[in-house]
Amino acid sequence: MKDEYGFKGTKPVEVGKIYQLAITDLGSQGDGVGKVGGFVVIVPETRVGQTYKVKITRVSSKMAFGQVVD
Repeated sequence: MKDEYGFKGTKPVEVGKIYQLAITDLGSQGDGVGKVGGFVVIVPETRVGQTYKVKITRVSSKMAFGQVVD
């Protein structure tokens, strides 16, 4: 669930875990944007339309940040 103040309930991602993530959009800074269970994940150096293995590096109330892993 989401509301105007952030994602309510348990977040579907955890710091240190790796997820398959399809990049569907670009953020304002040019970073890739994808979603895991409706939760936004920002990943630098990615391209729209590509799928990556992403390790979560930080989780906030509204989004998570990750990095591509091999």
